Amino acid sequence: MDKFLTFGIVGLSTGGIYAVISSGLVLTYTTTGIFNFAHGAAGMMAAFAYWQLTGGWGLPVPIALALVLLVLAPLFGLLVERLIMRPVQGVGEVERLVVTIALLTGLIAMAQWIWDPNVARPLTPFFADRDAIQIGPATMTWHQLVTLVVAAAVAIGLYAFLYGSRIGVGMRATVDDPSLARLNGGDPVVAAKAAWVLGTMLAALGGILIAPSVPLDAANLSLLIVSAYAAAIFGRLRSLPMAFVGAMVVGCTESFLTGYLPQNEYLPGLRIAAPALLLFLVLLLFPNPRVRGGVRITRSLPTPTLRGTLVFAGCLMVFAAILATTLSDSDVISYGQIFPLSIIGLSIVVLTGFSGQISLAQLGLAGIGAVVWAGVGASGNPLALLAVVAVSAVVGALIAIPALRLSGIYLALATAAFALILDGWIFTMPVDWLFSGGGAEVTPIFSGARAQMLFAAAVLAALCLMAVWIRRGFFGRRLIAMRDSEAACATLGGRLLITKVAVFALSAAIAGLGGALYGMQARTITPEQFTLVAGLPIFLLVIIGGMAAIGSGFFTGVNLAGIMHAITVLWPGAHHVSSLLVGLAGIGMGRHPEGVVPHFRESWSPLRRFWIPLAVIVGALWGLRLLDVVNGWVLTFGSVAAAVALRELARPRAPKTDADVPLEWRGVRRPWLPSDREEVLDGLARS
Repeated sequence: MDKFLTFGIVGLSTGGIYAVISSGLVLTYTTTGIFNFAHGAAGMMAAFAYWQLTGGWGLPVPIALALVLLVLAPLFGLLVERLIMRPVQGVGEVERLVVTIALLTGLIAMAQWIWDPNVARPLTPFFADRDAIQIGPATMTWHQLVTLVVAAAVAIGLYAFLYGSRIGVGMRATVDDPSLARLNGGDPVVAAKAAWVLGTMLAALGGILIAPSVPLDAANLSLLIVSAYAAAIFGRLRSLPMAFVGAMVVGCTESFLTGYLPQNEYLPGLRIAAPALLLFLVLLLFPNPRVRGGVRITRSLPTPTLRGTLVFAGCLMVFAAILATTLSDSDVISYGQIFPLSIIGLSIVVLTGFSGQISLAQLGLAGIGAVVWAGVGASGNPLALLAVVAVSAVVGALIAIPALRLSGIYLALATAAFALILDGWIFTMPVDWLFSGGGAEVTPIFSGARAQMLFAAAVLAALCLMAVWIRRGFFGRRLIAMRDSEAACATLGGRLLITKVAVFALSAAIAGLGGALYGMQARTITPEQFTLVAGLPIFLLVIIGGMAAIGSGFFTGVNLAGIMHAITVLWPGAHHVSSLLVGLAGIGMGRHPEGVVPHFRESWSPLRRFWIPLAVIVGALWGLRLLDVVNGWVLTFGSVAAAVALRELARPRAPKTDADVPLEWRGVRRPWLPSDREEVLDGLARS
């Protein structure tokens, strides 16, 4: 009984923190329609700021709390609402989700850049110098009591705010019917500002309360919100009272699992993964309404051509040959990761770009492929890749079957929970065919790293062609129909069940193949290479590149293993800066949802006229590099400079005509013409 009471008190205290955090999450979502994946990261930044003010600069606790909760957190919420979230209100669900994931990635990178992750920063609990309170046979610390009191105060305060204040009533009206609220004088912008400010303050409060109980680590502290996600799902992302109930259930479940799980070498990971497991179960068991707007992609996405993809595959092989013949042995291992990472990115193109399904577990699936190859392919027999593809596809199908009833944010949360279960539990099991001992040796198919890189490039080229063939075939048209409207697809006879399972299995097989090649190139794999946090930049870069563009996979690989690696080589301290740049690019993507690759392809298409001179120049530089006349940087920047110069030369120059004169200046800078009147009338009719 003593043990039950002790862990019950711990569970209620932890549940109180989850209640505070989840209430901010629910408030933001119901008012703005944006599910904030960066909610935990906001609490993490507040915890670091609180440590900096108290532990770093020695400010008294009350002053530090006031500065963080009443100044920094509201200011941060206002900036996020004005600069990041308001411009993306009109874009699709996927793009808004990506923006919040980008904000999460950027905040983690910023925190790791400002505060060295290798330095311990302990936070003292509130009233730590006082004796614990005795409750029967159990004890309660003052910090736990403060947490429970704060959670109760937040519940009462939110009720009073939403039902007793003008702004709160306006926020509820905006949630129920924005148009009617606007007609009656309500201002949705003010409601959104209030929601972001209040939500960020609650995230900051939760971060400060939970920080003394866990190591002050940017990534781990940001992902502690997974438990708050589960609590919010209890309330179906709309009900604050049910979110509070869910938070207490989740907190107590975690605490009792810690206290009553039998001691077993396979179960410590289960305790770590328990929040993600709870989130996964809650998502599957609780009825979830359709997310507002769904994942329907309303804009037209281009269909890749077979001829263009053949040219792209040829360029890939030339690029790989240049790398294989000019890089040093160590650089081949580092830059050779471009192609496996591109394959993992291509798996997201197939899943999200073609079918509209969201998965944040693609790197975890790649880890499964790497593990299977490390075990089955120990002899280096390429036929073992068939086992990699088969096992990865089966795991992908197993994810798809329970997730069939989920879509949009719920599907993203479920796949993120699956990735966390892999990180925290499955990959840490002391099993010989997993990462037993912290890592696994991987035998490549080719003993030479250069031949192995060329093989990975050839696999990427073949997969790009296969993806285009699928996209242009019957199955691809079925995927596009499902992406545009699942209801319409089902009405017209489309079998959604089979289609979803098939595309999840196909995407997982591609990701597993990429993971196996990734392991072959690295020669050694560890669980840290396949975590959810490590996989978020891959997902972000694919969406930034253009979710349906075949080249987005290669765009992802080049950025992660090429450009960012080169930046880190030139500036060793820039690792966190490059991750921050990925986050900023993802935030900016909300304003250009069509992606970078289609724009790049369009702007560089004039270069096709001068592909022979470009090939000659690049070939000459390549030959000079092989003769050791120039170094790799001259080859790289010389090729880029030649491409830019030839593109400028090939770009058509439109002759200046009278139409170039803006409409408002006609009649001033040139004589007024009858056609100008027709243009004005036509513009007025369209407006």
